[in-house]
Amino acid sequence: MRKSHPIRRAVLAGAATVSGIVLLLSLKPVSDPASASAAGAAPQRTAAAQESPQGGSGAQRTGTRSVTGDVARTQYGDVQVRLTVSDGRITAAEAVQAPQGGLSGQKSELAVPKLNQEAVTAQSANIDTVSGATYTSGGYKKSLQSALDKAKAGGSASGPASGSSSGAPSGSSSSGAAGSEAAQARTVTGEAAQTDYGPVQVRITVSDGRITKAEAVQAPQGGVSGQKSELAVPKLNQEAVTAQSANIDTVSGATYTSGGYTKSLQSALDKAGG
Repeated sequence: MRKSHPIRRAVLAGAATVSGIVLLLSLKPVSDPASASAAGAAPQRTAAAQESPQGGSGAQRTGTRSVTGDVARTQYGDVQVRLTVSDGRITAAEAVQAPQGGLSGQKSELAVPKLNQEAVTAQSANIDTVSGATYTSGGYKKSLQSALDKAKAGGSASGPASGSSSGAPSGSSSSGAAGSEAAQARTVTGEAAQTDYGPVQVRITVSDGRITKAEAVQAPQGGVSGQKSELAVPKLNQEAVTAQSANIDTVSGATYTSGGYTKSLQSALDKAGG
C-alpha cells in the first residue's frame, strides 16, 4: 500500500484525534464537589478539637472558708457562732462565745455541742432549742443566722477567682489560707488564781497574735459568789477580747472574781508570748 493511500491517511488522522482527546482529559483540573467537600472538612474538625480542651479548663473551683456571725446578747451572756463553709455547705460549727460560769456555764457546756451538731445537720438556723438552755439556744440561732447571711452574701466574692485562666492557683491560695489560720490559732490556759471565794482560771484562744476568745474554766461557785461570777464572767470574757490585754475593768460587785480573772488572764497572755 502506498503512503498516500486514502485508508492510511484516515487511520493516521483517527489516531491523532484520539491522542489529542486523551491529552486534554489528563490536563483537566479536578473539580469534583465531593472531593472539594472532603478537603474542607479536615480543618473544621481540627478547630472543633481545639475548642474542647478550652471548655474543660473553665471548670469552677471553690474553697473552704470561715464565717463568724454577729454577737447575740442574752440575759446570761453573749453567744457568737463561727461556721466553716465548703462548696456552699456547713462542714463545721462552733460557739466562739457562750455564757460562762455557774449554772449558765454548765448548761452552755452541755448545750453548745448539740447546737453545733444541729447546725451541720440542718444546714440552716432552723434548729431545735436545747432543753434547759433556752437563752443560749436562742442566742446561738441568731448568731448562726447572721453567719449564714454573711456566707451567702460573700458567695459572689469567689466568682472572679474561679473564672481566672487557671483555677489551680486560686484554689491553692484558699486552702493555704485556711491551713495557715488553723495552724496559727492556739489555746492557752493561764495559772489558776486563788481568791477568798474560790479559784479563777482563764483560757484564751489566740490567732495571729490576737485574742479571739476568752473563757473562765474555773470561777467561784455556789451561793452569792456563784451568782456574782455568773454575771461577771461573760463581761470579763468580752473585756479581754476587746482590750486584747489584761488591762480590763473590774465588774462592780464581783471584785474578787475580777481580780482573779485578771491575774489568770495575764498568766495566759505571758504563756502565749503576748
